[in-house]
Amino acid sequence: MFSHIGSMRLILVFGCIIGAGQQSAAAAEPFPDLPGAEPVPFKHVGDVELRLQFFRPADWSAQDERPTIVFFFGGGWKSGNPSHFAAQAEYLATQGMVTCCAEYRVTSMHGSTAANSVADAKSAIRFLRSHAGELGIDPDRIVAGGGSAGGHLAAAVATLPGLDEEGEDLSTSCIPNALVLFDAAVDITAEGLGRDHDGEAHQEMLTRIGATEEELSPTSHVTAGLPPTIMFHGIADSVVPYAQVEVFQQRMEAAGNRCELVGYADKEHNFYSSSGSDRDSYRDTLRRTHLFLKDLGYLTNDPAIPEE
Repeated sequence: MFSHIGSMRLILVFGCIIGAGQQSAAAAEPFPDLPGAEPVPFKHVGDVELRLQFFRPADWSAQDERPTIVFFFGGGWKSGNPSHFAAQAEYLATQGMVTCCAEYRVTSMHGSTAANSVADAKSAIRFLRSHAGELGIDPDRIVAGGGSAGGHLAAAVATLPGLDEEGEDLSTSCIPNALVLFDAAVDITAEGLGRDHDGEAHQEMLTRIGATEEELSPTSHVTAGLPPTIMFHGIADSVVPYAQVEVFQQRMEAAGNRCELVGYADKEHNFYSSSGSDRDSYRDTLRRTHLFLKDLGYLTNDPAIPEE
C-alpha cells in the first residue's frame, strides 16, 4: 500500500485576517509537498485529500516497530501548512523515530471549522495506529505534537470526547501515548484567551469553531490517565496567555498526570520557530523534546542537534 523510500508560516494568530475569503472543499489547492518527505494519504473528505508527510530514519524498514511523532501546524485553524514543524520532524527522524507532519482542513482553504480540524487530527492518529504494521511504527508509542492551534489539536485528540468524523471506526483509539505542545491553545474560552466576550476578534473566532468553547477546550476535559505531556510556552505570549497553560498543568497534575511546563521569559508567540531569528529557543525546545522522549524510552541516544 505504501511506497518504500530509503529515508524517508508564518503563524497566523487567533482572530487574524478577519473576513478572509473561504473556498469550497472542492476548490481548495493541495498543501505543498515537504522536501525529503513521503506524503501518504490518510483521509478523504469530499474532494479533499489529507496526507501525512513522513520522514523516516535512514535504516528504517517496514518491518520495524518505531516510535512515531505526528506534528500539527499552527494558524488559528484558519491557515498554515505542514512546513511549520518540518525541521523538528527531520531532526527526530535522524535520531531514530518515524515522524510526520499532518495536513488538516483549515478555514481559508476548505471553509471548515475548528471542530473539523479536530476530527481530522483524530483521524490522523487512528490512521497511524490502524496502519502501524505497514508504516513500520509501534501503535503504542505514538506522540502528538503541535504549536498554537496545532498544539490545541494535539491536546484535543487526547482529551476531547466526540468530534469524530462521521462513519469513522471508533474502535481504534485516537488518544496518543504522549504530547509535546508548543504555545498550545488549551483553553479557547474568552477567559482563557484573555479576551472581551464582545470583542471583534473573539466573536470572529466563535463563527468558525463549529462547537462551543467548552467543547473545544482541552482544559475543560482533563481527567486521570492522560498521556505524559511537555509544554513549551512564552511567558510574554499575548496570543495564548501563559496563565492558561499554568491552569492546564495544575489540572493535569491534580488528576495524577505527568505534565511538564517549560516557560520562556520575555518570549512571544511562536518563539520556537525553526525559521525565526531566535535560534537559541528553537534549539532549546528541540533539545528538551529529545530528552523528554528519551525519558519515555522513545529515543535512546543523547541530543545531537546540528550546530548552526
